[in-house]
Amino acid sequence: MTEAAWKRTERAVAARLGGQRIPITGRVRGDAPDVAHPLWSVEVKHRRALPAWLLTAMAQAEAAARGEQVPLVVLHERGQRYERALAVLRLGDLTDLVGPIGEEGDDAR
Repeated sequence: MTEAAWKRTERAVAARLGGQRIPITGRVRGDAPDVAHPLWSVEVKHRRALPAWLLTAMAQAEAAARGEQVPLVVLHERGQRYERALAVLRLGDLTDLVGPIGEEGDDAR
């Protein structure tokens, strides 16, 4: 039996962040993140396709970026406090910003 794609994705993300995947066995939702890391509490979601509106928002941020600007999408829900909004950037941009935080794995998707 082949390994599930979501497990491979969790391992790949963990490698890029310098963390370690935590197996789901024995975990309760919210008990532990998908990736053990000293700085980040990482939850990984692997989907067949991401929402088109989110990809469009990132494409707009990328098209508008000038020079060394990093594309960032902020997701804010009506009535929500602004500090609770979500900030989305590409994983490669995150690791470029924070510097080497572990050994980067191969470029497997």
